[in-house]
Amino acid sequence: MPEKYHIKTTIIKPRLPRIGRYGVVDWREDCARCHNCVKKACVYDKYREENTFIRDIDEVHTLYYECMGCFSCIQNCTKNLLMISVNSEYKKLGDSYWTPRIFSTLWLEAETGKVPVSGAGYRGKFSGHGFDSMWTDMSEIVRPTRDGIHGREYISTSVDIGKKPSYLSFDKNILTSSLPPVISLPFPVIFDMPSENHSLPRLDPFILETARQTGLIAIIGSKRWDAIKLENKDTYLNHIAFFLEPDGPEIPEDILSHTRLIELPDGKEVVQHVNRLKKALPDCVVAVRVPLDNNAAERVEKLSQSDIDTLHLVADINGNEIGTNQPRFIKDIVREIHEMLIKNEIRDKVTLIAGGGIALSEHVAKAIICGADLVSINIPLMIAVECRLCEKCKPGDYCPAKLDKDIDFDYASGRMINLIGAWYWQMVELMGAMGMREARRLRGDVGRAMFKEELEEDVYGPIFRK
Repeated sequence: MPEKYHIKTTIIKPRLPRIGRYGVVDWREDCARCHNCVKKACVYDKYREENTFIRDIDEVHTLYYECMGCFSCIQNCTKNLLMISVNSEYKKLGDSYWTPRIFSTLWLEAETGKVPVSGAGYRGKFSGHGFDSMWTDMSEIVRPTRDGIHGREYISTSVDIGKKPSYLSFDKNILTSSLPPVISLPFPVIFDMPSENHSLPRLDPFILETARQTGLIAIIGSKRWDAIKLENKDTYLNHIAFFLEPDGPEIPEDILSHTRLIELPDGKEVVQHVNRLKKALPDCVVAVRVPLDNNAAERVEKLSQSDIDTLHLVADINGNEIGTNQPRFIKDIVREIHEMLIKNEIRDKVTLIAGGGIALSEHVAKAIICGADLVSINIPLMIAVECRLCEKCKPGDYCPAKLDKDIDFDYASGRMINLIGAWYWQMVELMGAMGMREARRLRGDVGRAMFKEELEEDVYGPIFRK
């Protein structure tokens, strides 16, 4: 059995004052100074931390919003002097998709490297847009002594990138089949290039260090390679996938030969370009980046018939279809493409990487259930270093997260590593609760999930004849 995959995490405090959801308003004028004050009994000891925070505060307009929302002090105060308040700055975070709840979750994971737990529990909607309309089947959670991270059974999160041969040929116990290059990753995530609308944070060195320490791969545009300031850049090549931009500088073959994955933009001559690269670099996997627009399924079918074995399907940052007035979500498009490849009997010959809208660890598993082999992320890594995800940012703009300043290397890379560590443990827990032992088997297994649209059709379709 191979050595168990492990990501070392350490607690890394934020650089800036927290933007928490809850704060407690304390009307001290009528306080009776009870001997058994509810503040002393705070489960999370936040009142004691608040006093320290006030003494060491740097900015006078900054308030203390680290209440965990358990409501214990509010319910038990004999004089009813405590009340909870919601931070107005918290409500301003993100947009309709990247909600404040996602920010607080990612920030907590980046700080602690642990699975987040809310004291107040979840009292929101149980269905919504995108991945929120999909639930995973957790029926195996009734056997926690055998499954999950607490059990004795090994759960593998490894996935493969590249063409898998359908059979092997032997001649007198000697393998005669030609084996195409295959990349094995310990976790079904790769790091994508930054969003075009968010060019201010120069996070490439931190992302590369995160990829190196977690054993994953980061996609770097050929234009950005020379601008990356890192000591011994060549030591990172095994964890880099170069995106060869048409108008970018040419990457020498001696550098490309030390990488495992190369990505090309889709175009008219992409098949010829892929074949040339495979011939020049036989040990590299060559992927094609395909935008998820309304012609994505047809384009994937055509490329897959041209012996292209790895496709990176990219939606917009909210996971929506590109260039349409009524866009579909990435989970629906990936599921359609997955089923099309099965129908054409070539699913195992193609690796699908899905990118766009992957905001939480649960989205990784849900995207794989819909048919992806693995996913790509970029926005969560930005949020890990306290990015507020402004609508647009570029050099010279004001950055509320102060990402235009020099950022400590250990701080930024450490928080990104913590984020991936927390996602890994959540993936293991989720797979254990579903009774799955291997991430490869999770691909396309829609029987392990429930979809709101299909449930509504089954329940209300016979009534409304739709």
